[in-house]
Amino acid sequence: MFTYMEIILLALATFRFTRLIVRDSIMEWIRRPFIEVKVIKNEHGVEEEWVEPKGFIGEGLSCQWCVGVWSALIMLFFYIIVPYGEWLVLLLALAGLQSIIYTWVDRQ
Repeated sequence: MFTYMEIILLALATFRFTRLIVRDSIMEWIRRPFIEVKVIKNEHGVEEEWVEPKGFIGEGLSCQWCVGVWSALIMLFFYIIVPYGEWLVLLLALAGLQSIIYTWVDRQ
């Protein structure tokens, strides 16, 4: 089956790919047609942004748990079937680890 190292690499790649789709601004063009961003003022007069998904696809693209399942499937597909697909998985795994380290270091 898979070694522990392969599972860790696939998990990190899945994490990074999921975050790329759900949160990162570079992929906003994919989410934009399926979500509506509303700016409202709260009771203290501070403006807040609310993301409201439009329909089934919008719900799916704004849900990290939903995208995570599809990301895992895509990473497995690339790792097992696509020639040299393990390089994409490795790239995303390294980016995912970097993201975790950056977040950890940035909090201190």
